[in-house]
Amino acid sequence: MTRVAVVTDSAPKPAGAYSQAVVANGFLYTAGFGPQDPRTGQVAGPSIEEQTAQVMRNIAAVLAEHSLDFSHVVKATVHLQDLHRDFAGFNTVYQSFLQEPYPVRTTVGSDLANILVEIDVVAAVPAER
Repeated sequence: MTRVAVVTDSAPKPAGAYSQAVVANGFLYTAGFGPQDPRTGQVAGPSIEEQTAQVMRNIAAVLAEHSLDFSHVVKATVHLQDLHRDFAGFNTVYQSFLQEPYPVRTTVGSDLANILVEIDVVAAVPAER
């Protein structure tokens, strides 16, 4: 099996020993992205809506680096700091980036480090690539 790292300056740099994304066996797997602005390193606002929008922009940048977009995403895993308080606001913004049929998704409450949301996705790479 061949693994190919996907790297872009348009998304936050890894904070440890992991890639922004890896392509393997016809799928692109992203790391979990938080709401940091890749230019400043700062968290994009205090609200779940602002933070979710930045996370989705970060994911979109990584997908674009491999000529993919959200229409290729088949699975998402979402971590919310406060699942009950923030789910509705998160879901509204998340949905605005996607079209039906929506990817499958798991959304859980997690203890996050000073952020409200983290998301990772799996995208199918078209066979012709």
